[in-house]
Amino acid sequence: MKHLVIKELPNKELAPGVTMRSAYLTQVMVTFVDLADGSVVPEHSHPHEQISVIVSGQLLFSVEGEERLVRGGEVVLIASGARHGVKVVGGPAVAYDCWSPIREDYILDR
Repeated sequence: MKHLVIKELPNKELAPGVTMRSAYLTQVMVTFVDLADGSVVPEHSHPHEQISVIVSGQLLFSVEGEERLVRGGEVVLIASGARHGVKVVGGPAVAYDCWSPIREDYILDR
């Protein structure tokens, strides 16, 4: 059994105020994302499917031009190739993102 402690994993800054840590197997990955109040993940797309679980805080998601305020306990599904971005509103936030296939650029322990 492999056991990890999230706060002990290597981290990567994705955008100012946005840091990510990751855990993965051969076909699935989860990233643990800490987002400072007011931080922004600019609009982008990628070939990976993404499920974003908002653990705490509030995120204003834009997916394919549709905006929605998403709070702790809610989930956003993002299809492969969909243009999307996020802005943190009303305080810091934490999100866990699930990926398929895994994102090679998010493997931080090599």
